[in-house]
Amino acid sequence: MFVDRVELFVKGGDGGRGAASFRREKYVPKGGPDGGDGGDGGSVIVRADPNADNLAGLTMKKHWKAKNGEAGMGAKCSGKNAEDIVLLVPPGTIIRDRDRGNLLKDLVQPGDEVVVAKGGKGGRGNVHFKSATNRAPRQFEPGEEGEERWISLELKVIADAGLVGFPNAGKSTLLSRLSRATPEIAPYPFTTKHPNLGIVTVGDGGFVLADLPGLIEGAAQGVGLGHEFLRHVERTRVLIHLVEPFPSDGGDPLHNYHAIRKELHDYIVPLDGKPEVVCISKAELTGSEEVRDKLAADLGREVLLISAVTGEGLSALVNRVSQMIADLKRAEAEEEARKKPIEFPTEAAIRTDDFQTTPVANITPASDEEKP
Repeated sequence: MFVDRVELFVKGGDGGRGAASFRREKYVPKGGPDGGDGGDGGSVIVRADPNADNLAGLTMKKHWKAKNGEAGMGAKCSGKNAEDIVLLVPPGTIIRDRDRGNLLKDLVQPGDEVVVAKGGKGGRGNVHFKSATNRAPRQFEPGEEGEERWISLELKVIADAGLVGFPNAGKSTLLSRLSRATPEIAPYPFTTKHPNLGIVTVGDGGFVLADLPGLIEGAAQGVGLGHEFLRHVERTRVLIHLVEPFPSDGGDPLHNYHAIRKELHDYIVPLDGKPEVVCISKAELTGSEEVRDKLAADLGREVLLISAVTGEGLSALVNRVSQMIADLKRAEAEEEARKKPIEFPTEAAIRTDDFQTTPVANITPASDEEKP
């Protein structure tokens, strides 16, 4: 089961209370206070794990509570800190405070993490309250309470390229042909209910390709599962737009293309500015070339003709998408490099032997004739 949205209650553990204790030994009747501190409560942490592919593992348990810290003890012994709870989610998961709606963290890269409920700090024991006027304090601190809140987790699939198009355009078939992914394939619309990911190998490298569920008109306004589908397009670098040459519902392929483009434009975050490769799918059907030429003339640019059944045009498609992704990654790296501040060496980092110096003793004074 694929789950890309879930709400959880999280609570950090309470800190352990400090101890009010006094040292008592046979020959030390008034040894003074020796109460130790309480241990810190455990925190609840959400971490991005590359081995997780969706949020289904968090649906069986809605409440996550970390353990409390142990109480302090005599002989200045501190209580043990409680262990943290770590929830593993896929990269691309957005964490929000459910009630306030504010963003806590966008876990983009594997290893990114955020503390969603911090554990309480342990209380101090009475040893900390000893003074010149209070030699036998009985004060101690209770542990702080751990944070608690409801959080919402929303997964937006991270992929280099995403397949978009009307239902039954052949997206799942193409993904299964280009990668080892095994999406459900059937001759009826909306077979795909959730994104499927596959690795497309190109030479020594490759890219991640996502089969995104079919869109329909009105998707940007939430018609059908529009928002559920479109939000997965946000993180893709390149769109592969598949257009069925002869739609099963008798529609016009040009109208279908522009309808999808409109939904991408009307979404909360406009998506029509992403680089796009347009393909006429199902090239094995007679008359597909004429549809390709008609759409190319309408757009004023090249439209590829491909077939996931016969393999026609797939090499050209993969090579083009791979080159586009490489160019985009290079541009992103250059942009990041430009944003980095210029680091100047500190005074301590400058070595004196980096400069040519002449000893004063080796300088010969100018004679009277040489003087101006």
